[in-house]
Amino acid sequence: MEHPAAKRRCGPPGGGGRPEGPGLGAAAEGGGGRAETLLDLSAKRVAETWAFEQVEERFSRVPEPVQKRIVFWSFPRSEREICMYSSLGCHPPEGERDSRVPFNRGLQLLQSGAVDRVLQVGFHLSGNVTEPASPSEPERSFHVSISFDRCKITSVSCACGSRDIFYCAHVVALSLCRIRNARQVELRLPISETLSQMNRDQLQKFVQYLISAHHTEVLPTAQRLADEILLLGSEINRVHGAPDPTAGAGIEDANCWHLDEEQIQEQVRQLLSNGGYYGASKQLQSMFNKVREMLRMRDSNGARMLILMTEQFLEDPRLALWRQQGAGMTDKCRQLWDELGALWVCVVLNPHCKPEERALWLALLKKWNKLDVCPLEEGNYSFDVPGATVALQPPSVPSAAAARQTVFGRAIKAGELRWGDCHLQKILSSEGYGLGMKTGGDKLCFDPQGRPLWLGDPFPTACARVDALRSHGYPREALRLATALGTTMRLQRRHQLESYEQQKKDVAAEGKKKVLYQHVPIPCSPGAGTSYLALALEVALGGLGQQRALPEGLYAQDKVVRSEEQLIALLDEMELDERLVQVLRKQAALLLAGGPFSGFGEVVFRESVPMHTFARYLFAALLPHDADLAYRLALRAMRLPVLETVMPAGDILHQNPLDSMMANRFPRWFILGHLETRQCELASAMLTAAKGDPKWLHTVLGSIQQNIHSPALLFKLAQDACKTATPASAPSDPTLLSISLELGLQVMRMTLNTMTWRRREMVRWLVSCATEIGVQALMNIMQNWYSLFTPIEATTIVAVTGTTPATLLRLNLAFGQRDELCARARAVALQCAMKDPQNCSLPALTLCEKDHAAFEAAYKIVLDSAATAGMGHSHLFTVARYMEHRGLPLRAYKLATLAFSHLSIAFNQDTHPAVNDVLWACSLSHSLGKSQLSAIVPLIIQSVQCAPMLSDILRRWSLPPPGLAALSGRRHAAKPPAAPGLDKAPLCQLLEAAIAAYVSTTHSRLTHISPRHYSEFIEFLCKARETFLLAPDGHLQFGQFLDNLKQTYKGKKKLMLLVRERFG
Repeated sequence: MEHPAAKRRCGPPGGGGRPEGPGLGAAAEGGGGRAETLLDLSAKRVAETWAFEQVEERFSRVPEPVQKRIVFWSFPRSEREICMYSSLGCHPPEGERDSRVPFNRGLQLLQSGAVDRVLQVGFHLSGNVTEPASPSEPERSFHVSISFDRCKITSVSCACGSRDIFYCAHVVALSLCRIRNARQVELRLPISETLSQMNRDQLQKFVQYLISAHHTEVLPTAQRLADEILLLGSEINRVHGAPDPTAGAGIEDANCWHLDEEQIQEQVRQLLSNGGYYGASKQLQSMFNKVREMLRMRDSNGARMLILMTEQFLEDPRLALWRQQGAGMTDKCRQLWDELGALWVCVVLNPHCKPEERALWLALLKKWNKLDVCPLEEGNYSFDVPGATVALQPPSVPSAAAARQTVFGRAIKAGELRWGDCHLQKILSSEGYGLGMKTGGDKLCFDPQGRPLWLGDPFPTACARVDALRSHGYPREALRLATALGTTMRLQRRHQLESYEQQKKDVAAEGKKKVLYQHVPIPCSPGAGTSYLALALEVALGGLGQQRALPEGLYAQDKVVRSEEQLIALLDEMELDERLVQVLRKQAALLLAGGPFSGFGEVVFRESVPMHTFARYLFAALLPHDADLAYRLALRAMRLPVLETVMPAGDILHQNPLDSMMANRFPRWFILGHLETRQCELASAMLTAAKGDPKWLHTVLGSIQQNIHSPALLFKLAQDACKTATPASAPSDPTLLSISLELGLQVMRMTLNTMTWRRREMVRWLVSCATEIGVQALMNIMQNWYSLFTPIEATTIVAVTGTTPATLLRLNLAFGQRDELCARARAVALQCAMKDPQNCSLPALTLCEKDHAAFEAAYKIVLDSAATAGMGHSHLFTVARYMEHRGLPLRAYKLATLAFSHLSIAFNQDTHPAVNDVLWACSLSHSLGKSQLSAIVPLIIQSVQCAPMLSDILRRWSLPPPGLAALSGRRHAAKPPAAPGLDKAPLCQLLEAAIAAYVSTTHSRLTHISPRHYSEFIEFLCKARETFLLAPDGHLQFGQFLDNLKQTYKGKKKLMLLVRERFG
């Protein structure tokens, strides 16, 4: 915190002799229990309201005791203001305290005796504050200086260098020391008074001692000032007196508490840059609360701090970005702006502010209100380009800028309010105003009991007055006005209730049924029976049915939809009598024949507003009276031109590329999904109404297939139609069911090549819908599966679901029909297996298990696919395991040998996915006999180069075949069967391959081995030795192998040392 340059100039005293002794001042500072002297009482008042310069100008001679008392009482006397400027919240002296808050920390320093060498010279207080030592820092002492005037701290300076919007703990400690121990602080008059008592020798000695004590700091300044003083024509000689930093502020100086404006701006800017975080929003809200606290204390810095914060809010770069994108700000930012606007309403409604202050605030608000980035009160920015909207509007229509209401709009309007109304002043000034005044007086100002009312403002404005009074420290006045408002609202509600009760009595007396709308004849109308209601219906139908372009921008498009739905909701409330039905039929016919002016005309503009919602209302209203007209109107409205218009290829080839770009420019249809949903609802209403009428059902189906382009909506329509066609307590409608199936088939065709996550659900529903219709529908979708389903869907869902016992029971088929359906399903499975053998072979085999010929055909498909690389090794192993499970081990063996032809496991693929499949195939061949074992060994040697895997296979084959050991144990318990010999074919070939694999793998690993892998390599050699020892001369071979390694890789000394230690 820096100490600003002070200071008013002080000349020699205007008169008086030697200063008086301290007797009077000592008496005033005496015992705390005695009454204050007249000098102290007057000095207190002067110290609060007058600048010391004004005192000096008013009186030619001010005695020293009087000066001392004025200086003494000029320092702030309340700790509340110190707390307000050193913490975000007002913390009471007692209770729990957070040591991180500067006020609490300063209080701790004071109570621990850390403040010393406190000296008050005039209006300047100084002292030292010692920070105790901590584990991380030694003990440190900071010099603190405070300037004050009229009971307010005007500037602070601390050697700690703290930069914050609040006073540091050291300033707090010194200030509290002066407040709590005021009479123990050494007090001196301003330094200019002391200098005036010195003669020339004393002054020269004083200056020389001062320069000697601080020569490194002040010597250049002292020499410069001396040169200027010795120069007769210098500016310093033309000015009377000299500045005194201890003499207090001048008459023209602003009297306000010290507030670091730069720090406030910097902190608000930083918090706004972190606006997405909860802590930043919370801290900004705390700063708003601090402004309210200042307003409540009637501190002028409240409005000053709010101005600084508002300027930073308006400089937030996100405002320009949100405006450019036409998007709304975040909820947290919106709340902060709302609080900012509410605070400005409180500020401009300040009851005690000066007119020039209010004028300054209103000028700032109007300036900010004109900024483009200023947020609007209703939320989002407009999508329209500034200036374009105004140019297109007729002169009679007010511009959007004129109606633009920003967050400062309410504050600007509040600036026009005043507090001078006589009745309002009486409400605020007295609790008993108007009590007992039951007769006489102004009836608009009091209720029947004589309690005052306030009708001078709209209710929200009057509530803003209450908030302003409470915010500016007038709680009693705010409560009185709030009571008057409550009384006013209670009386108004009572009058409204009485009026409503009277209306109900009038309606009951008439004895008629209450209707929302009635026919009121139009006077002097040429047509007989014309009423306002019929005219209103005609105008509403004509307006809703006219062709109009969809506006650009999300807000404008959403407004179109909401306005249309609100108007249609009003039309739904009308009870259509004969006269209104005639109007409805006439207007519907006009809409169909309206040409380009009607949204139901034969030709509509591509970007015009669709008529789906309006057509649904017309369809429901016309259906009981003219079904043909209702269907024709609804079918015409099914169009959605923006999704149907496609330029002819010839036109594209023969036109300017720029024209093509402009012609194909689509607007941003933000509500396209909503419009498609309304289109689907209209189609569903027509399908439901046409139930039992095949003619209209097929007509509606054709319109749906032509105009609805969303598979999800088509699927929903199909589901709704199926549900409507199959009620729980009535027979089904076959025509509507077939239409439901047809819609489902269209969805299948549309999504066949663009798979969706709902595809399986759609396929299952289609099969169930076909089952509801009958076996022929189910057989038809199986016959045409290639245009509807993928092979895996047709095999695993369609064919399987269509032949489950539940489906067969639901269809109630004869044996011949059942066999025909199952044969069709098997034929589908075989076709799918041929088209996608990898995914469909196993389901096809499963489905064909009960038919030998079909099963053989499926098996042949698998063999052919394996021979032509149509199936990978993983699928072949899966089918082979299935064959073994079915009790066909030879076929399983055949498929396993085919899988080996597609398999390749490298030397370092110990965790290959096919490891388990290879071991299973080896176990299978081992159990089948020596011939199968001999045939599979070359395939294994060709496909597997992984040495550990080959060793594992050798060990498994060195044991008796599964089941053979137990059988031999029962027959010859004393002599178990011998294991196959590793020195004979075919295992000797596998052993040689395993040894060779270990040798090649060892050399490969040693090429790029690092020291951290040495232990792992030694373990690998141990496994290699176990495999070497399986051979008759394995020990010799392993020794030669090690000697070769030691000679070849003798450069890897540490590794070879480990090899010698382990293997010798």
